[in-house]
Amino acid sequence: MIGERKVPATARIAEFPKTAAEQARWWEGHILEVLHGLPPDAPDGTSPRPEFDPKQRSLAQRERAKAAELTTAGHKVSASGIKQRRQRYQRDGLVGLADGRSAKQMPTFGQVDPAVVEAMRQAIGETADASSRTIGFIIWRTRQVLADREETAAVELPSRATLYRLFDKLATGTHATGSARTRRSISARPSGPFGEVPASAPGEPMQIDSTPLDVLVRLDDGIAEKVELTAMVDIATRSITAAVLRPTTKAADASVLLALSITPETMRPGWSDALRMSRSVLPHRRLLSIDKRLEHAAARPVIVPETIVCDPRQSFRLTQLPGVLPLSGHRPPSRSRTTSRTTP
Repeated sequence: MIGERKVPATARIAEFPKTAAEQARWWEGHILEVLHGLPPDAPDGTSPRPEFDPKQRSLAQRERAKAAELTTAGHKVSASGIKQRRQRYQRDGLVGLADGRSAKQMPTFGQVDPAVVEAMRQAIGETADASSRTIGFIIWRTRQVLADREETAAVELPSRATLYRLFDKLATGTHATGSARTRRSISARPSGPFGEVPASAPGEPMQIDSTPLDVLVRLDDGIAEKVELTAMVDIATRSITAAVLRPTTKAADASVLLALSITPETMRPGWSDALRMSRSVLPHRRLLSIDKRLEHAAARPVIVPETIVCDPRQSFRLTQLPGVLPLSGHRPPSRSRTTSRTTP
């Protein structure tokens, strides 16, 4: 998990009706312009508009400019509304911009409005470092949270019995109305290492994972042993950029994967030998000609990783590499640093 960003798989947008999905993608274009200065469909070489240029305007100024632009176009929205959508997009990805009430599956909390669920979850979270509260106070605080937000001010609370049942589900394990010492101890625990990571462009992020293969492979010394397949996968394009077979995965294999991922095949050592088919058992005469194989290899795209997310079993090995942060690091990744984080 990188920073505080936990992003559900983009495929979850298929759970929403077509209208809701299209609206989410429409909002995504505007939010990306606020974040990066350009909408996703901008042609190459396009310069950001002055009011959305990150080099000239702060994030708050860009949010106010977007709110004014949409309001003028007939989509009334405030700067705080843009900010909340931007935060949900950074936290939940495209799904965060979709209307959760329109999802096809039955909500976890029944017919309760998702805004009420979020407000009560916030009210329960606020009790972590406070004195013990009653359920009545949590319900009162939930009503206040809804009233303080522009887009939820008109949301009506369900019946008191429904709110009590909702509290029982959300407060499980939090000791919200129990021992303050236990509640603070639970709140101080670090968040779990598992989560999903956003992927808005190739290389952001990429994952390295290893899996044992249940086959015997004859090694260079003639001994037959089982091996591990270690691969680097680009999350945005769902493509494997490099893979190696080793008896045991080592830190050096991560360096090999990185080198293979950013080096075109025609520039790799031994590429000319790999083209020789004289000793191949494959029906190479029926395969592509040399020219076509070279053409396809040259056209193979190279993805440069911005962030590398590693398997928990390999994280201690990857930290031996220069520029890879240890598992305990929680700094947001920069574009010039390769980071190591755990992932399922």
